[in-house]
Amino acid sequence: MAAFLLGAALALTAPPFAWGWLAPLPLALLLRRWWEPGRERAAFLAGLGYWGAHLVWLPQSFAELFGPLGVLPFVPMIAAEAGFWALLVHLLGGRGLALVGGWLFLDYLRAHLGVLAFPWGDLGYALVEAPGRMLAAVGGVYLLTLVVLLVAYALARGRYWVLVPWALLWLVPLPESPAPERALLVQGAIDPLQKVEGAASEQVYRELTQQALAALPAGGLVVWPETAVPRLPADLADWLGPRALVAGVAAYDDGYRNRVVWWQGGEVRAVYDKVRLVPFGEYFPWRPLLGWVYGYFFDAFGLGPLADARPGERPQPLGPYGAYVCYESVFPGVARTLVREGAQLLVNVSNDAWFGPSFGGAQHFAMGRLRAVETGRWLLRAANDGITAAIDPYGRVSERLERGRAGVLVASYAQLSGRTPYVRWGDAPVLAAALLLLVFGRPVRRRWFA
Repeated sequence: MAAFLLGAALALTAPPFAWGWLAPLPLALLLRRWWEPGRERAAFLAGLGYWGAHLVWLPQSFAELFGPLGVLPFVPMIAAEAGFWALLVHLLGGRGLALVGGWLFLDYLRAHLGVLAFPWGDLGYALVEAPGRMLAAVGGVYLLTLVVLLVAYALARGRYWVLVPWALLWLVPLPESPAPERALLVQGAIDPLQKVEGAASEQVYRELTQQALAALPAGGLVVWPETAVPRLPADLADWLGPRALVAGVAAYDDGYRNRVVWWQGGEVRAVYDKVRLVPFGEYFPWRPLLGWVYGYFFDAFGLGPLADARPGERPQPLGPYGAYVCYESVFPGVARTLVREGAQLLVNVSNDAWFGPSFGGAQHFAMGRLRAVETGRWLLRAANDGITAAIDPYGRVSERLERGRAGVLVASYAQLSGRTPYVRWGDAPVLAAALLLLVFGRPVRRRWFA
């Protein structure tokens, strides 16, 4: 029970909760428990507590949308994640730093498991509200995870002096971030199931945009969220004029594509098709084998015979705009690739209405904020029912609209150039450090940190 509660307490230090500054404490207590006999069982129970609390929005949102059957995927999912913790502790548990390196590799693998990639649960997101999140510009979210793990390990060994640098991560001041340009971020707040059933949305986005156009200069930018409309309005040039529009479109081009278009000057300048599709949401892995299972749930949920969406080939910017879609915001490599290809502004279009009344939408938003820090770019986020916001290159939310209501956010931003160390080198330096810890982190007679 103690291990389960410590795991749940650790989950409460992750977004969207404001207790990230406490993250090393329950983790240190867990590490001490994992130095003792029976640690595998303790790790499994801690994993159940952590993942059960961290992902409790899954059964909440799915049950809200699809009824009691929507809860079914949650149980095997958290059991599998807890099993990975138990396996990790079985292989690497003890007083050495090898467990730290192994944990980092486990998080990395979770985000790169092909069709099962699911990059939730990284401990580094505990720092998303701390000014010290700026370390992500050097090594991404995995560097933040390494920091949390090392601080917890030091506390577990009685090295309480690490609380001083940990506190500084929450107190260091950040500079101002000039934002001379303006954009309209439009939030339509259209029910996602009604949209699937064909609810008209063009008129909603047209009216909301036209009401706010007076606040936008001639060279300004308008952003509509993921799949805001099935197609761009035919008379767009008549009322939008020379302004740019980046909009989510439900396109049918050799199959369904979750598309973002850049329109300006009376024409579509470029398009981007979502590359990282949501497994079991936008496409259905192993359909030849599991088709009968999918068919049962499609019928139970009243969705009809859903087809797989078609992914894009690779992330590529729309001119100066690095646009990406919803789920892609939790994959650091997507935003990093867009900036390496020349994007001067990140634009995330999303539809978090699928999270329902749970805190999943707020968690998704908080994780996505780090993409601005990692790349050194402003991030404009337009979501169907929120959270619509502007985030500066230091990860601060400068302006936002809350969830659940239609509206327009007049957001300030800047287009920037240059590359952060993370954009240049990616995850390689942190993974190299994890490998060194994994290889040389076994307990020996004496180490400076052990």
